[in-house]
Parts: sequence; C-alpha cells; structure tokens
Amino acid sequence: MTAATRLAAPAPSFVHRYVPAAVPGRPPVLLLHGTGGNEEDLLGLGERVAPGSALISPRGKVAEGGANRFFRRFAEGVFDEDDLIARTHELADFVAAIRAREGVPAPVALGFSNGANIAAAMLLLRPEVLAGAVLLRAMAPFRNPPQAAISGTPVLLLSGDMDPIVPAENAARLAATLTGAGAEVTHQVLPTGHGLSSPDLSLTHRFLAGLGTPVG
Repeated sequence: MTAATRLAAPAPSFVHRYVPAAVPGRPPVLLLHGTGGNEEDLLGLGERVAPGSALISPRGKVAEGGANRFFRRFAEGVFDEDDLIARTHELADFVAAIRAREGVPAPVALGFSNGANIAAAMLLLRPEVLAGAVLLRAMAPFRNPPQAAISGTPVLLLSGDMDPIVPAENAARLAATLTGAGAEVTHQVLPTGHGLSSPDLSLTHRFLAGLGTPVG
C-alpha cells in the first residue's frame, strides 16, 4: 500500500485535548471529568500526578441542565444503563482512534465521579482499552455487572467516608466486582467527602509512578 492510498486513522469523535508526552516511556493518562467539567478540567491534575505523561482529555457528550456528563442518569445514583453501555463503547472507540492517530499505548484512566463511573464501565465492557485505572469517588456502574476478564489490571479506587453521593456499600461492591473479574484492586477510604483531597493526589501520584511502561 502506498502513502497515497494508506488508510487514515479514524477521526476522534469527542471534543478533546491531547497533550503529547514530555517524558518517553510514561503511560498515557485518559482524563475523565466529573459532572459539569470539560476537556480542560483535569489537565492540571493530570500534569501534577502524572508529570511527563501524554494526556487524553475528552469532553462528555451528555448535557444535564447545561452540565457535561459522559452518560445519562434518571436521578442521583440511578443510571440509564442502556445509555451507559452505548456511550462506554463510543468512548472506547475514541480511545482506539487517538491511539491510532498518536501511536501511543493503552492509557491508564483517571476519572472523577461521573468520569470514574464510565471508566469502571469501560474496565468491565472493553477491558482491552485500558492499562489500568484510578477511580476517584466511583460508584458501581451496573446493577448486574457483565462478566469480564481483567486479570492483573491495576486499579486504584479512592472513596470518601463522608461522601454524601457514593454510599460505602456501593463503593465496596464496585471493588468486589473488579476484584472478582481479576483486577489488582487497591481500595482506600479517605476521611473526606465527595471532593478531592491532598491524600487523593499523593496516592494517585504514587500509584501512577509505580506502573511500568505499558505494552501494545
């Protein structure tokens, strides 16, 4: 196949920011904002906890009262699971398109709240897309989770013991689901609410720094 006839990589389907790696060999990080965020929202966090890594930061396509989200919900903590499934696959296809365009390996997801929930769904529905995940204030995305094989995938789940949005039982159920699917889950409950705290940043930085260079 000649250069003139070579197929182009599929066009990314999300408004997004891509920051190339400044340090070779660092895993790329997929930044997934919470409700009301956008593609700029977590760039500073990504630069702080994963210095030198390539950053992929899409904007959620669902609008809820003017606030960006990655999937629809019926009420607080009650997800539209059909929409979640469809949008998880769409986001996974976007990641594949970015990888093809930029020539980068599978990223580690770093998601907060709504972004962490779709990252958890991606681990269960499209496990080949991610090399790992940091789930900040995540909930179990499915009432009846799909069977998944994510053997050895590193996951850091950070919950708040005063979180008014994510019940402790729900976060523990997510940890158990991911562990049951084979992921290497570290679940820590911090003395905080739904917002992020200094320990979130230090634990995330340590987790990401400890990951090896991904393959593929």
